[in-house]
Amino acid sequence: MKIRSVRPNNRKRSFEVETARERYAFPYVRSEPSPTAQDAVVSVEIDPELGREAFSYALASGRSGLVHIEQVLEYNQDPVYMRNLLLYRLTVEVQQRIDQSPLAKREIIRRLGTSPAQLYRLLDQTNYRKSVDQMLRLLQVLDCEVELVVRPRSA
Repeated sequence: MKIRSVRPNNRKRSFEVETARERYAFPYVRSEPSPTAQDAVVSVEIDPELGREAFSYALASGRSGLVHIEQVLEYNQDPVYMRNLLLYRLTVEVQQRIDQSPLAKREIIRRLGTSPAQLYRLLDQTNYRKSVDQMLRLLQVLDCEVELVVRPRSA
């Protein structure tokens, strides 16, 4: 996701990051080094070398920092980002379970009722077009029990 603009907001003590889809706030305290009243932000630039997916900032003391868009999306609990993160974690778990499983890949493909190409697409952790349902079905074929745990966020 590309960053269109970013600016510091000293009153709210956060960076305001705008993308094509939405505007996000990212608090100073989540960045390293953290800007303070005594060490204020003097400049902010979108980093073209990182494909406009990060921004750098400089403080009055001369220190500088970098914030990637993924940090901003994770802090703001962006639904699309959180879905992709869940798919990534499920895919890595499936890869590990397949390596440990006594089942041959042909047997897994047969039980899923799919093609080898589709199985390899499911095992690709960079493929976010798959669904959580498909990953849960694959874990079921691998004799795994999946529990969904909902708990309050820790402070």
